[in-house]
Amino acid sequence: MKIAIISGSHRTQSQSEKVARAVQKMCGERYQLDTWLYSLAGNPLPFWDQGVWDGDARWDILKPLKEHLVAADAFVIVSPEWHGQVPAGLKNFFLLFSKRELGHKPALIVTVTSTDASGAYPVAELRMSSYKNNRICYIPEHVIIRRVDKVLNADAATNDAEADAYYRERLTWSLGILKEYAVALKQVRASGATESDTFKTGM
Repeated sequence: MKIAIISGSHRTQSQSEKVARAVQKMCGERYQLDTWLYSLAGNPLPFWDQGVWDGDARWDILKPLKEHLVAADAFVIVSPEWHGQVPAGLKNFFLLFSKRELGHKPALIVTVTSTDASGAYPVAELRMSSYKNNRICYIPEHVIIRRVDKVLNADAATNDAEADAYYRERLTWSLGILKEYAVALKQVRASGATESDTFKTGM
């Protein structure tokens, strides 16, 4: 089983990527899962245009990414909250890839914030508007990591011990659920019920 982890921050050395790498480590150590981590740091993906659908050669840059996404059985989407929103580069990611790569595969949303009270808006935004045509399936669980600078650090001395233990336990539990959804939805895709030339997009 392969889990693709997407770090949705454009910033280099971001807290989102720190969390994504912690998730990657948990996947391997706790569940022995194969992982692939892709970071949007530096925002290397061009913004969507019509050429994505028309076979424009400049979009050949997506081919290696598509191969990794097609091979994935499930996803972890890590997003910071910027001005109460999902970063533009992450929203662009969902425009660039389709149901061929993401469709009917489970995904766990993990959001990060430096404050004590925010982080929920990106969860709502991703659930509301990022799945429609690519048909990614967000599982009911999600994790909001608040005061992210105080948890999941390699140097334990910089962590809030109680909060760090809580988030590690919560992430591990949620990843276990994601793993079981991956098993179940693989059967759904194999059934052929999700394939339709008539209903190519969501409503």
